[in-house]
Amino acid sequence: MTRGGKRTGAGRPTGTGQYGEETKPVRVPVSKVNAVKDFIKNETELPTLPLYGSDVQAGGPTPADDYVENQINLHDYVVERPAETFFVRAKGQSMKNIGIGDGDLMVVDRSIAPRNGHVVIAAVDGDLTVKRLNKTTDCLELLPENEEFQPIRVSSEQHCHIWGVVTNVIHRV
Repeated sequence: MTRGGKRTGAGRPTGTGQYGEETKPVRVPVSKVNAVKDFIKNETELPTLPLYGSDVQAGGPTPADDYVENQINLHDYVVERPAETFFVRAKGQSMKNIGIGDGDLMVVDRSIAPRNGHVVIAAVDGDLTVKRLNKTTDCLELLPENEEFQPIRVSSEQHCHIWGVVTNVIHRV
């Protein structure tokens, strides 16, 4: 009789566990087991919020009902590609005319190819800025959305890297 090793038919069939996919054993320090379990639980069980069945008029008031249509996870609405998305706060007022104000939280997707007209997060010589992209054959400009600010014209001597495209903005009212 042979001892040890894999036995045919033993164990849980692949994909039948809690996460519906193959698992891999990992060695974790005993003192960190609960922290790892909490992290995994929080990543897979994002909180949901009620979505009411009535629209809210921005004009005159209409009768409302208290029917909850569904539960939504805000993450599902603002993040299309989680592995390529990050959040960053805006500082200043250069983009206020399109609704990005000081302290607003921007959702940025690195997987979107930046095109003219996109609002982007750019690093110009290491300094970060949020601006509207305007690229021509001979010029790269980062345009503010506030007439009190001047466009940033990126020269050939400067280093400019586009970090990603802003897809959503979250701000307090």
